[in-house]
Order: sequence, then structure tokens, then C-alpha cells
Amino acid sequence: MILEFDSTILLWIQDVIRNPVLDPVFKTITHLGDGGVFWISLSLLLCVFKKTRKAGLFALFALLFSVIVNNAILKNLIGRIRPYEIIAGLECIIKHASDPSFPSGHTGSSLAAGTVFLKKLPKKFSIPLFIVAILISLSRLYVGIHYPTDVMAGAVTGAALGILACILGDFLLKKFREKKPELHDKIFENDEKETAEPQK
Repeated sequence: MILEFDSTILLWIQDVIRNPVLDPVFKTITHLGDGGVFWISLSLLLCVFKKTRKAGLFALFALLFSVIVNNAILKNLIGRIRPYEIIAGLECIIKHASDPSFPSGHTGSSLAAGTVFLKKLPKKFSIPLFIVAILISLSRLYVGIHYPTDVMAGAVTGAALGILACILGDFLLKKFREKKPELHDKIFENDEKETAEPQK
């Protein structure tokens, strides 16, 4: 039943949505997620500036969590065969992958970083970046390299790991600030004044 659901959606995308104009667009979008290079580079850049250092650091943790959970554990534990090897008539329009299909690693890493940015960056930056994360995820269906359920699972695990990275990061930085307040404030933007209740 799941395979029928996946097959129906992928073949519909191939037959109805794919076209010569969108093909290069979605190929470019999907390659943004290759190896997490885009998200890693962006996170490292954010680490350079004090005001965005927390977001960059938390995103790196989220990306690491996604690699461990999605790529190292779940992919090898489940070992799902890629859709273009199973679904008759489905063509993958990018280079075939050598690793298992479930869950989507591109989606997991994109949503992990995107969720952190959504929580830790101003909306004028975080919302466009989250849209990029969504587009990378959807592109995996367009090019035919993942099942819809792969992408759904990657989105759920990625978002959850992004939230986990924020919770764990906030906890550790709170402890760090309590023990080394001056050093903390030299390294990170002190946002206590932003979250404190205004005095009346």
C-alpha cells in the first residue's frame, strides 16, 4: 500500500510536472543539498559573527545529529531500495545514489538546519532559508531519487533534530553563562535582555 502511494505520486510528478524548463532548476536545487555543503558553509559563516554565532553553532550540531540518525543509523538499518530500481517506468534524472533510500538525507539535513534558523534567526533571514530547505526536499521527488515517504521521514527527523539541537544548545550555553558569564558574553550575543519581561 505504501509503495503504491509512493509510486502514484512519483509517476504523477514525472508525467505531469516534469518539463525541460523545470528540470535544470530542480537539478540545481537538489544539488544544493549534496553532502550538506550549503548548510555547513552557511552555518560556519554564521559562526563568524557574534550576533548569529549561536544559530550557526546549533545548526552544525543539528546537521551532525542528522548525519548520525538519518544517514548512519536509519538508512543502514532499513536498507530501502531506491525508487527508480523498483517502480516501472520511473526515470531518475540525476546521478544514481549508492546508499539506501530511507530516509532522505538531503531532507533531513535541510530541515535540521532550516528549523534551527527558523528558531534562532530573524524571520527576514530564516523564512527564505526554510523555503530553500523545503525546495531541496521537494526536489528529491522531482528528480526521482526518493520516495515521498523518504522525504516525509527526513522532514520529521530533521525538524525534530533541529529542535533538539536548540534545546540542548540553550541548556549547555545557560550552564556556560552561569559558570563563565564574562567569557560567554565575549563569545555569544547575550539575549537575556531580549527575553526578559519589561519592567512596569
